[in-house]
Amino acid sequence: MKAIPVTIPALTEEGFNKNKTGVLMAVKRGGHWFEISPEKFKQQVRHFALGLYSLGIEKGDRIALHSENGNEWMIADHAILSLGAINVPIYTTQPGDQIKYILENSGAKAYLYSTDTLFSSFKPYVNDLKDLKIISLVSSSEPKAMHFEQILEKGASIDKNEPDLFDTLRSKVKPEDLASFIYTSGTTGLPKGVMLTHANITSNVQYSVERIPFDIEKNRGGKLLSYLPLSHIFERMLDYMYLNIGYPIYYIEKVEDIKEDLQVIKPIFFATVPRLLEKVYTGIKEKTRKESGVKRKIGVWAMAQADAFNLDNPPTGADAFKLKLADKLVFSKIRAGLGGNLLGMISGGAALAPNLMNFFTAIGLKMHQGYGLTETSPVLSVTTEGAIKAGSSGKALECVELKIADDGEILARGPNIMKGYYNNPEATAEVISEDGWFSTGDVGHIDDDGFLFITDRKKDIFKLSTGKYVAPQHVENKLLNSPYIEQIVVLGAKRKFCSALVVPNEDAVKSALEEKGFKDFDDQEKYSSEVEKIIQKEVDRLNETLPKWEQIKKFAILDSLFSIEGGELTPTLKTKRRVIREKFISIIESIYKED
Repeated sequence: MKAIPVTIPALTEEGFNKNKTGVLMAVKRGGHWFEISPEKFKQQVRHFALGLYSLGIEKGDRIALHSENGNEWMIADHAILSLGAINVPIYTTQPGDQIKYILENSGAKAYLYSTDTLFSSFKPYVNDLKDLKIISLVSSSEPKAMHFEQILEKGASIDKNEPDLFDTLRSKVKPEDLASFIYTSGTTGLPKGVMLTHANITSNVQYSVERIPFDIEKNRGGKLLSYLPLSHIFERMLDYMYLNIGYPIYYIEKVEDIKEDLQVIKPIFFATVPRLLEKVYTGIKEKTRKESGVKRKIGVWAMAQADAFNLDNPPTGADAFKLKLADKLVFSKIRAGLGGNLLGMISGGAALAPNLMNFFTAIGLKMHQGYGLTETSPVLSVTTEGAIKAGSSGKALECVELKIADDGEILARGPNIMKGYYNNPEATAEVISEDGWFSTGDVGHIDDDGFLFITDRKKDIFKLSTGKYVAPQHVENKLLNSPYIEQIVVLGAKRKFCSALVVPNEDAVKSALEEKGFKDFDDQEKYSSEVEKIIQKEVDRLNETLPKWEQIKKFAILDSLFSIEGGELTPTLKTKRRVIREKFISIIESIYKED
């Protein structure tokens, strides 16, 4: 296959006539679903684009989009792109000072936001950008803001008087034009604006369609759930792909409600991150453990079959029969709890532990993993039907070249590689060579069959004082398999041994203690002692699977989660290791004080 250069609006519109449900997309708000048809979507994109045009928005202008996922996000996005303007998405979790920086750095002409809740973080800085046009997409009491409906009305009036104007403006947009500046969250320093063209993104869609892990025609009419932020290129590219193949997208309101939403939507597929899968996995195990009598025995036995499953060596004979029996007795009920129609999921954003890929495959779900970066639009490699290895993020897309540098860094080249960092030629030159190879910053290897394996971020790997190198994510992923560990950061640079900061899964820990008959939860000293024993047992068990220099010799328990608000996580939930080391320096020093 050779991708045909095309703009994003043209690519997505290809799928409108393929849509057999009458629903292009839907969003949940306040517990209610709001659907929009392909026809209404096209009309609102047209009118919103012309409304923006009436405000002076032209080709090449930057428009910031600060909103939760939803119909309005996609309408605004397609309107911006149809004018040849550039969408600058902002994470809903972005603090106000960073929003101000992004708006100033990008030279944004307008700022679109959903509600007062999101606007509140930027409001203290709004007077610093006096010429900025402000538009609310959902609802707002901000007096300076124009509203979504107002912009639509302006556009409808123009469309009535100049019916050819929208098509004329859209025809001037070319595949090589810039479509988006996406400011990388970054674990250090100020965010950089990744410049992506229409062709960067649409080539990624066109080649990724080949890797969709379900039969597009056979499952037509199926629904697709979306919960990862559209401000991140992973979900955004996938949603363009969903529109291109003619499948309706359902945007949920809160990830905390995903279990209930799965029952209502009954999707066939969705994208996720490893953390949600870890929670689902531990939740299934926890539910099994709470059962009693025969039900518990069957559940524990079935879980053992799933845990023993190995994609690289699928069971045969008696073991295959056991898996089928476990499916009939237990796994089918788990799938029903996930909506009943779910065929599978794709995980991105971080490495998916092999045991999770094996487990979800064993219970009857197609479990896939992709790898890429914002700078690569984003997919570089992805697993596909008949080409899966646990722990691997699959083979490179047909249009992508991958190679490993002498120091182990993964290098990539292809039509999806960004144009560069906005107004930052020095940073661009650091990561893109003269012959087009992009340095990912990740370390890994490619096996003889062409499967890519990611080891860690290059900058995260550290050396112990003994001279041994440690890839912390590898160790962390093993420890996160424990139902009792919610978060963990492995430490040890220039130290004699590895240690860790651990945030326990409080619900799982309390449940385990209650089962043992522990009742003194108000006695903090006793409770902490019991929690430490549980975590120590888990660390000891998992240490047995690690080489000596990677084993966790000591750990400290933290009583609050790492968070975006606390500064320990990026908006894409990556760990800010430097921030954590600085913030918890006294605790870290106490771990090593005797050595």
